[in-house]
Amino acid sequence: MRYLLSVLILLIMVSVPVSSQGRIYLFSYFKGNGEDGLHLAYSSDGLTWTALNNDKSFLTPVIGVSKLMRDPCIIRTKDGTFHMVWTTGWTERGIGYASSEDLIKWSEQKYIEVMAKEPAARNCWAPEIVYDNKKKQFLIFWSTTIPGRFPETDAKAESQYNHRIYCTTTKDFKNFTETKLFYEPGFNVIDATILKEGREYIMFLKDETVTPPQKNIKISRSSVLYGPYSKASEPITGKYWAEGPTAIRSDSGWIVYFDKYRERRYGAVRSADLKEWEDISGRVVFPEGARHGTVLEIDKTILKSMLSVN
Repeated sequence: MRYLLSVLILLIMVSVPVSSQGRIYLFSYFKGNGEDGLHLAYSSDGLTWTALNNDKSFLTPVIGVSKLMRDPCIIRTKDGTFHMVWTTGWTERGIGYASSEDLIKWSEQKYIEVMAKEPAARNCWAPEIVYDNKKKQFLIFWSTTIPGRFPETDAKAESQYNHRIYCTTTKDFKNFTETKLFYEPGFNVIDATILKEGREYIMFLKDETVTPPQKNIKISRSSVLYGPYSKASEPITGKYWAEGPTAIRSDSGWIVYFDKYRERRYGAVRSADLKEWEDISGRVVFPEGARHGTVLEIDKTILKSMLSVN
């Protein structure tokens, strides 16, 4: 009996998901066109995501021309502060920024005109933010189309968008470095996100090429956060159209989530080595209507306070 009990306990331990490590993941996302603002969900296994606040918004957008809050990206710095950037509208030359100590109460929203010196710039989509602990500064990057800037990949379809990734840095969100080109892969690219793996930086991105259609997620690498980044890999997603990648590194390997926007649902792929990928879209469950978001790890005390919000 004691032997059987030991075997049973072992089997349970093996089958317990990421939650056995005490990890809590937070997913920030938007719904609809982003009119009502920031939505948040949590997960202990990285597969099943439960909406917080009854899937009501935690923060209503009030800045920008369109006053939207699309593609929210949140990170947390060592001092415990959460920093968020987002897309404020479809055709604007700035992005949104706000900070919080608990993800419930937020600072005054700030509109950052990152493409102010590019009057022809058509948009600023899907900004993301990374903190550089060595230089004590934030790297912010996003996608923009500047007509005629990359004529070799211009296309007439999809409103003639032809994006590249641009960036700026800041230490205080008051002073910003000159915006510059961050990643030019030789094709229309959007939705970049970056995670560190050992001494290497991994960029997940969307190949937005229309003809022949790509619409998939690829990987680029660099030994330096600021680049240069390598040639993009072969697609890690399937023949469906995917966008808005966001990733976590768990004990079971890498999981990359993405918006299967034509199917109106979320999908995911998993890998132990960033080379061989398994599609686990059938195993992930997200709040209905969730759109292009990002994931980060939080502690249980933060989650506890958020669960008390109604």
